[in-house]
Amino acid sequence: MLPNLQTLNIAISGSNSLQHVEQVERKLPVQPDDVFGLVVMSSGGNDLIHWYGRMPPKEAAMYGATLAQAEPWIANYEQRMDKLFASIVEKFPGGCLIFVCDIYDPSDGYGNPESAYLPPWPDCIAIHTRYNAALRTAAAKHSAVRVVPMHAEFLGHGIHCRKFWTTHYRSDDPHYWYYENLEDPNDRG
Repeated sequence: MLPNLQTLNIAISGSNSLQHVEQVERKLPVQPDDVFGLVVMSSGGNDLIHWYGRMPPKEAAMYGATLAQAEPWIANYEQRMDKLFASIVEKFPGGCLIFVCDIYDPSDGYGNPESAYLPPWPDCIAIHTRYNAALRTAAAKHSAVRVVPMHAEFLGHGIHCRKFWTTHYRSDDPHYWYYENLEDPNDRG
């Protein structure tokens, strides 16, 4: 039990990693020395999917980008996450643990958004993989950060969850874990 637990939610639905850095700087106050922080967060998923190809890809809204086009944005994301983790640690002089989720994949590893009636994106798996790698690289630089393996946990619960012949099929729970918008978990997820 944590009898003195207090919560502070500074999350903004639909926000991207660029906004997260600003949000932590503006909304997370420096805590007293006798406070130990437990920070739970996700950052980067919306960077990949924003606008679903309705606009040209750009940093923090990459849907449809080629891997070559995304390389500098991925490098920036890694630096941004390093800065974000350092900023959070600084806000807790009494110490903290940061639990950050890696980015799940609603395509169950197939990278075929067109099967969910979205525009094709040939490099989506390569970019997604590199984004998760960048997150892990940034996290490894900070002893207070733990990566929560949401990607692995959610495989087999995306748009191909009922296809028993696929690699990630989960016979113990072959259910869809995403909301209608394909980017957020549903109640089961």
